[in-house]
Amino acid sequence: MYSTGGIADRFAPLVEAVEPRISGPLPAAVRFWDGSELGPGERGSASDTIVIGNRRGLTYAVMRPDQLGIGRGWVSGDIDLEGDLYRVMAAGAKLYGFDFTVREKLEALRIAARLGAIRIPPPEPPSVEARVGGRLHSLRRDREAIQHHYDVSNDFYRMILGPTMVYSCAYFDAPGDSLEDAQIRKLDVICRKLRLQPGDRMLDIGCGWGSLMIHAAANYGVRVVGVTLSEEQAAFARRRVVEAGLSDQCEVRIQDYREVADGPYDKIVSVGMFEHVGSSQLELYMKTVTDLGTPGGLALHHGICRVHEEDESPNTFIQRYVFPDGELHKVATVIAAAEKAGQEIRDLESMREHYALTLRHWVANLAENRDAAVAEVGVERERVWRLYMTASALAFERGDVSIHQLLVAIPGGQHPLELARPRFVADEVESPLLD
Repeated sequence: MYSTGGIADRFAPLVEAVEPRISGPLPAAVRFWDGSELGPGERGSASDTIVIGNRRGLTYAVMRPDQLGIGRGWVSGDIDLEGDLYRVMAAGAKLYGFDFTVREKLEALRIAARLGAIRIPPPEPPSVEARVGGRLHSLRRDREAIQHHYDVSNDFYRMILGPTMVYSCAYFDAPGDSLEDAQIRKLDVICRKLRLQPGDRMLDIGCGWGSLMIHAAANYGVRVVGVTLSEEQAAFARRRVVEAGLSDQCEVRIQDYREVADGPYDKIVSVGMFEHVGSSQLELYMKTVTDLGTPGGLALHHGICRVHEEDESPNTFIQRYVFPDGELHKVATVIAAAEKAGQEIRDLESMREHYALTLRHWVANLAENRDAAVAEVGVERERVWRLYMTASALAFERGDVSIHQLLVAIPGGQHPLELARPRFVADEVESPLLD
């Protein structure tokens, strides 16, 4: 390890003490606002440099020496990176599970205090940090949480997602597929798994910007009700329905799934939604799907699942800046809740590698449109999305998280499934979403 004097020398003994516990050298060099630097190996050998640009950035880091403190510094721009974010975060994965001792935390605070970087009260978090209140998973609080993430800007989302406006895992036939082709393929795979037939009545829980509704109505002749808690999504989806000439087949509502009371529906689907439900509400969600379904009908649950056993902390970067009150379930927990609600498990598919590819496309789209994104939603939000999507891509690649499609049959009747599992991927799929 090297250190070049100044502030870096003050922190060098602390870093030397913890290096043996992090399975190797630092993932990047660190430069402070006085120009001093410490890092792994010889000076100049590090490919990437984390820049702590001022005292406030150090305050965020030492007063919350976890991903939330570093995240606040990143979002505010007080902590930045010269180098490749993918590379630094991949190298930093060896720090997962690492924690400073109480003595080390106190020593970091002492050094920061001597540098004038400790403020009482501490600096306010960046303005885009979520602030939701009320009873967890009440109708009002869930609406606030959803609107925090989705009512950002439809134009901003179009820059990231592309013309399909699908904000969930695409389905790739090969790594070189375009994002648009892979997203349309995913929508069609869902429709085929549900065995959609002309005249079916379908409920789309968490319909987003209406992409699955429109694809299903246009290509399979179904009637669709889509519900979302995002006002901007609903307005956008309604315009797309009109433009596609599908107003007689598609209805978009601003409505919580717990408020839907006009079943039965022949087919029910939720894509990227049960992550928002929370463990306390998962069984109620599954029971609601059962109660709204036609006996013998089909439902498909598509969502991200955690692989690790530990419950998630409410103080992660994702919780505070991206998906407030979101919660990843183990896939076994999702299956158990579905079965408790009487649903029969008919098919389960893991799509982990597909989501890694999808996120790589989204990160590239954001980079290509960074100036326009900043102009649309501000510097802080652009930095939130850049960090969260990069970290998510790496998490899916490592297998820290996964994503599953679970096809179930509603009890009380005969389901329409074949004896042999068919091929769900069509050779070629058309969609009005790309017209």
